[in-house]
Parts: sequence; C-alpha cells; structure tokens
Amino acid sequence: MTLQQLFGIDLPIVQAPMAGVQGSALAVAVSNAGGLGSLPCAMLGADALRKELAAIRSQTDRPFNVNFFCHAPPQASAARDSAWRDELAPYFAELGLDAEVAGGPARVPFDAAAADLLAQFRPPVVSFHFGLPAADLLERVRGWGAKVVSSATTLDEALWLEERGVDAIIAQGLEAGGHRGMFLSEDLAGQVGTLALVRQLVRAVKTPVIAAGGIADAEGVAAALELGAAGVQVGTAYLLCPEATTTALHRQALKSPGARVTAVTNVFTGRPARGIVNRVIRELGPISPAAPPFPLAAARMGALRAAAESRGSSDFSPLWAGQDTGGCRELPAAVLTQELARGICR
Repeated sequence: MTLQQLFGIDLPIVQAPMAGVQGSALAVAVSNAGGLGSLPCAMLGADALRKELAAIRSQTDRPFNVNFFCHAPPQASAARDSAWRDELAPYFAELGLDAEVAGGPARVPFDAAAADLLAQFRPPVVSFHFGLPAADLLERVRGWGAKVVSSATTLDEALWLEERGVDAIIAQGLEAGGHRGMFLSEDLAGQVGTLALVRQLVRAVKTPVIAAGGIADAEGVAAALELGAAGVQVGTAYLLCPEATTTALHRQALKSPGARVTAVTNVFTGRPARGIVNRVIRELGPISPAAPPFPLAAARMGALRAAAESRGSSDFSPLWAGQDTGGCRELPAAVLTQELARGICR
C-alpha cells in the first residue's frame, strides 16, 4: 500500500510535527498542498489543543496528523535537581535571576483526557514519539478509524512497533532535528543515519516506512524513495516558512553560517535532541550527565532562555534543526511541499 492510499493524500510527504515552532497554520498549508500536515500536541494544554484542532477543521477538509509524546513521566529527584541547579547557577547569576526560577511549557504524555478531546475531532492520523501509549488508549484512537504512526530510531524499535500493529513507521535517522524518538534504549551509539536505517527497515518489516532526517529537497526525497521508503517526513526545511512560528532569533540562527554545525544534546530537556550548537551546548554538553531526565531539565533552562531572549540572545535557546539546514528557505509551505514533490518522479 502506498502512503497516498494509506492516508488519503496526494503526495507521500509528511510535514514533521515541530513543537514550539508551529501551530495549525503550517499543518493546514501542507495538507492543502497535498501532503500530510502535522500538529504537535505535546506542549499544548486542553484549551489550546481544542482551538488548534478547530482551526484545522475549519480551514481544510484534507487529512492531517496530530502528534503526541508518550514518555513515562520520571520521578523527581531532589539530589538530581540540586545538581542541575548548581550546574546552571553561574548562568542565573550572570542574567540576574533567582536560581529557583523556572519556566517554559510542560511536556505531557498522551493520556485519557487527550483521547477524550481528540474523539470530538476524530483526526485521521495520530502519531506518537517515544514509543506508543497504553493499549487501551491506542484502541480508543483506532476506534474512530485513525491510522496510527510512530517513530523508530533502530531496527529493534521498528520490529517492536510492527508487532503492535502500527500503520506506518517513521525511520528517524540521526540527521533529524529535534528530539530523538528512541525508546527501547538510551544508547546513542546505536543510532544510525537515515539512509542506512531505511534500508534496514524496508528489508525487515512489512509496514510502510517513512524516511525522516536530513531530507530537505527533491533529491533527498528521491534518494529515500529509491531505497524503498513509502514516503518522507520533512521538518527543518519548513522552519523558515511564513506559516511557521519559528522565533526571530531561531530564524536568524538558521540563516547564519553557524547553522551548519548541529549536535545531539540533552541540555535543554534531559533527552537527546538535535539543534544548532550555541553557547550552552558548547559549555555544558552536548551531553551533560547533570541534566535531569526528560522533561525535568527544561524548567530551569526555560527560565534562562526567556531571560536571554528578552535581551536578544539565543545562548540558551533550543535551536532545533537537522543536519541539512541548507534546505531552509523563506518559501510558503505549499510551494516548498510542491518543490519537494519533484523528487517523487525522479
């Protein structure tokens, strides 16, 4: 089955859900252009989620995807939090902040309340990051006919997902921006590039594979399809689109020569994620043993980010981006989607 048949779309192009840099506008633009637009939901409260879903339903009759995290909330540790506070103390002092200040949106896993809300809108595709939610929640999603998708960063994760009946597997290569979807292992040494991962997965699973990571132009789309991917997921290339909510500082970083240097880091949230290297990554990471587990590290870092950004600095900002930042262009999302689609016929 093709991705077009599976999702009811015209083009086998999925816009990656990118929490913090987009809302419904980007998803609508991509869906209306024939791809599968995606709404990131993990950082949205109930009222915000309801508003975004209503906006999508009012602006498109095309299929769209909603994406949720499904991590297990960690146990807070006073000792770990104290160590992280001490690690960040010089920065708080530099910015004139109280070391106890915390900030930033929460990152919550998919739960029954989210399922209740989604049932009112019946989104046709629901995707998950960090594995899958509990079986009863998954059945509720399938109950209204939604297709279920999740990310795999290794062959073992892909086989695990296939055993649980997902409709498509996103092969997230190491080049991808944002959070790694890894969930069976925390070992970064086991992470591989997109093309190698796609090759492994299409040989081992019957479920359609969607290639993600480092794909930012028609040539990248063509390469992924040539290896047997049923479609591609593209994120970084959309960051400069006018429909994205990417901040001015993030846009400036993406257009700078420094955007060519990215790293997988845990200093922003406590979980490995790829972004443009900035001051705090250089000085604390990229992987800091002091960072509390996801998403607990984000609260104190969020306070630093807010203070620095108010002064025009992105020193403490998570400038999420994949390795191919050269594909970022200031184009309407519909135009970019159509340009990516040129790779389908190559």
